Amino acid sequence: MVTVDDIRRIAMSLPRTEERLVRDRVTFRVGRIVYLAVAPDETTMGFGFPKEERAALVASEPGKFLMPRPSDERYHWVRARLAALDEPELRELVIDAWRMCAPKRVAAAHLAAQAPEARKPPSAPSAVAPGAPDGPFQA
Repeated sequence: MVTVDDIRRIAMSLPRTEERLVRDRVTFRVGRIVYLAVAPDETTMGFGFPKEERAALVASEPGKFLMPRPSDERYHWVRARLAALDEPELRELVIDAWRMCAPKRVAAAHLAAQAPEARKPPSAPSAVAPGAPDGPFQA
């Protein structure tokens, strides 16, 4: 189970994120665009998610994900039960929602900085020790 503090820690680590309290809901936004909101009772969160994919997401795990409230159906939005999420999944959902509203260059720079090992060129093969086989086709 994740908490609002887990959400806050992840969201506030993302560039240009601001936290605001709106109608008893903790919201996280980039500029004027809200990408995540926690329900007042802290049992669910709504987050940015492509409209075209949300029905499949909800159908795949109905105990975890919920369709948005009718008033939010026009938005790229879906809801999740916090008790059903673990931290790695929460991190993925928050970052993906943030990427939907963050400027593309900001998102690309942040994600590149988070995965420096992915940008490293492959290391050169090590030298073969004397007497060691140097391939599967050695005679």
